[in-house]
Formats: sequence, C-alpha cells, structure tokens
Amino acid sequence: MLLIILPGCVHRQFVTQPYPRWGEEIPINQANDANPLILRLMRPAEPIHASACVLLVHGMNEYIGRYGEIARYFAQRFIVAGFDLYAHGLSNPMLQQADQALTAGAARQEVGDAYLAQTRLHDLEPMRQGLSQALRHLILLCNEQDKEEKPNKPVFIVSHSLGALIAASYLLSTENTHDSAMRVQGIVLLGPAFSVSEVPGWRGWLANPFIKLSFHAEEHFLNPQNEPLPLLIVNQLMSLITVPLLDGLFEVLSWPGLRTLFTPVTPDWVVDYLSDSEAEKAEIRADGWFIRRNLLRYVKGIEAEVVRFRRHMNTFAIPYYLIYSGRDPITPAWGNEDFARVTQQNHPDNALLPLPELSHHEHLFSSQPLRDELLKKIEQWLDQRVLSWNQEKTTRP
Repeated sequence: MLLIILPGCVHRQFVTQPYPRWGEEIPINQANDANPLILRLMRPAEPIHASACVLLVHGMNEYIGRYGEIARYFAQRFIVAGFDLYAHGLSNPMLQQADQALTAGAARQEVGDAYLAQTRLHDLEPMRQGLSQALRHLILLCNEQDKEEKPNKPVFIVSHSLGALIAASYLLSTENTHDSAMRVQGIVLLGPAFSVSEVPGWRGWLANPFIKLSFHAEEHFLNPQNEPLPLLIVNQLMSLITVPLLDGLFEVLSWPGLRTLFTPVTPDWVVDYLSDSEAEKAEIRADGWFIRRNLLRYVKGIEAEVVRFRRHMNTFAIPYYLIYSGRDPITPAWGNEDFARVTQQNHPDNALLPLPELSHHEHLFSSQPLRDELLKKIEQWLDQRVLSWNQEKTTRP
C-alpha cells in the first residue's frame, strides 16, 4: 500500500550553489579512511565569557548549513557547533563531491542519487556515532576556553525532529557511562520524532491504518504490554507475522536494481507542514541540498528506533525543554505527550511548550515574530539551566 501511495520514480535533482557554510570548519578524522566529519564552530566576540557550549542537531533529510542564522543568534552568548548527520549534507559523499565541483566553478551538479548513502542505515547507529564524535570534539574545544576561568562550561544540545530522537536515544543509552553524555546538562527537543507520521488528507485514509498496524506490531514484537492474556496472544501472533514480513519486504525493495523503482520521493504534503512561512516553504522546495528520497530500509530503521526509545524513555533523566506543535502530522503530538507523561517528574528543570493550534514542524524556521519568540524562550531556558548548574557546582563536595 505504501508503494502505491508513494511510488518511486526516476528522480532528478540538482544543486547550483556551493553548500552554505557558517562558522569555522573543523575536520574530525574518522576510522576506515572515511571522509572527515566537518564540525562547524561559532564563538562570541569574547569566547572566554561564554556561559555554555551548544551543539545544534538537524533533522531528517535536511543539513546543518541552513542553520547559520540560528547559530549566529546563540553565538552571541554561547559557543555554538553543528555538524551534518551521517548521509546528510557534507557527510553525504555525493553531496560533498557536488559541493567541491560547484566551488571549483561548475554550473550545477545532479544529486538525485544522494539517498543511496542511506544503505548502511538498517538502524541509526551511524548517526549516533557521528553525534558522539561531534559532541566529544565540542567538549574538548569548550575545555580549551575553560583554562583561565569558568572551568567545565556546561554543554547543551538543541535538536530537531529525527536529530532529537538520535540525541535523546544517545543520551539514554550512555547516561552515567560515557564522559561526553555526562557533560550534557540539558537538551532542547524541537518536534522530536517520538512517534510515527500521520499522513494528512485523503492519502491518510489509505496510508494511516497500515502505518499504525506496522507500528503496533513493532511495539508488541516479542515485548508484552501488560495486556490480558487473550489479547497478548493475538498481538504476539500478529507481530510474529507482520514484523518479519515488512522487514523482509522493505529490505528487498532497498536492494540494488529494485530501490531505483521502489524508493519513494518525499511527498508534497511534507513540505507544506515544515513551516508556517510561505517564503520558507518556497526556499525548501528550491533547495537541492535536501535529500528528497528515503530508502525503505532507512524508513523501517527509524520506526524501529522510535519503538526502542519508547520502551525505555521513562528513565530519561537529562533536563529537557520540549517544544512541539499540537497538529503536526510529521511527528504527531501523542509521542511527545507520552514522553512528557513518564519523564516530566524526573528533573525539576524539565519544561514543556506545547503549541496546540500549530501544525508546522520546523519551529526554528517559523515565520516572524514566532521564530524570535521561540529562540528567546530557548535562550531563557538555557540560562536557567546554566544558573542551576552553577548552583549545583558550588554545593558539590
């Protein structure tokens, strides 16, 4: 059914301008002779007086280069860094080669096959590894600024959508076991991917029952939910059939030869719900640095990651500021509400900002004045956490 609704096709996509850069570029060497991970860094005029360090984490199919204005806003008072997640932006080999060609003077480069970098994404571990590298390097840079005063600046993550899921799952899996994760004193979660999409309009009448069936089966697969015994048996039987069948189907359709035909192109409704600004929507539609197709293996890996995170999210203890739209179909509100219900009491600085009447997904790319209002609220929450952290530091033995 998904293949009927969102069919793959011959898809051509071009970039005509070099990758939009901001800040200082710092290459981070990787194993297996892979291309370096590029960390972008922006500092205040007097870095030593920065009260904290902030890592920006972008969402699915976008890239950190478009966050230049956001980085400049936070860099007035904080040391700010960002990077491209695995298979995105300059972490995508095809997009990196296109940027090099454009920088050398080429008029345009075709990047329609950039989605093929998703072939390793049976799960999101490569993305978590990139996050870990970027976070570790940012902490080292923060420590360099701490030599004279304000030792051990607190580190925060400001994350969006799939990037928020990756960051949250990383912190959950490494909390109290990894130095980098222990240094993080808070995370801003903007429209986090704690739920699966709900297709709007007439397409949703066809697609949503199948999306919900797949998610329900994945949640119950070998994982009882304290339901009555007859229902438990039904759910387990359904899951034992549905999950391997869909996993196998999505895997086969991601193989060479088949993936060209069966990899869906991002539908128009997704862009319609990214921003409430018509000008921003037009920019996104014209922006060739966005990935426009998603390998089905990758889509199934994201669903499995959502399920895995939800099973353990009640133990999430990092202070957070959760911002979400009540009518967002890309990451529906029920995932955020579930998360808040089981975690809000875990820390006194946890804060929620539901926007019940809004439907758009990219809050940092909202129209004005909402965009500035949200940036200010995030800054105020970061200031509160810095104050709390400084108070905690003075009371430690």
